[in-house]
Amino acid sequence: MATTRELPVNADIDQGTTTTPFDMVVLNEMSRFHLALDALKHIPRLRVQAGDAIKLFGKKLNEHHDYIRQYLEDMPEIRNWHWTAGFSDSKAPAQLAKGHPQKAMFTDS
Repeated sequence: MATTRELPVNADIDQGTTTTPFDMVVLNEMSRFHLALDALKHIPRLRVQAGDAIKLFGKKLNEHHDYIRQYLEDMPEIRNWHWTAGFSDSKAPAQLAKGHPQKAMFTDS
C-alpha cells in the first residue's frame, strides 16, 4: 500500500510593505515634487532657470524617504499641509514669489 508523505506548509512571510499615504504617491512618481520636476525639466526656459528648484525637490524626496523610514509617518510639512486663504479665495490671486515679474506670460520657449 502506498504511503503518503506529509509536506511542510509554507506560510507567507510578510516583508513589511505598509507605507504612508504620501509615500504611495511618491512611489508612483505623482507627488507634488515629481510633478514640479517634470514641469521644470520639460519646459526649456524653466529648465535653464530652475537648477536650484530641481535640486531642492530632489533633496525633499530624499528627506521624505529617510523620514518615513525613521518615524513611520509622513513629514510634518506634508501631514499638516492645508489650503491657505490666498489659494482658497477665488477673488484674490495668489501672491507672487519674491522677485517674480508682474504679469509674466509662461511659454515653452
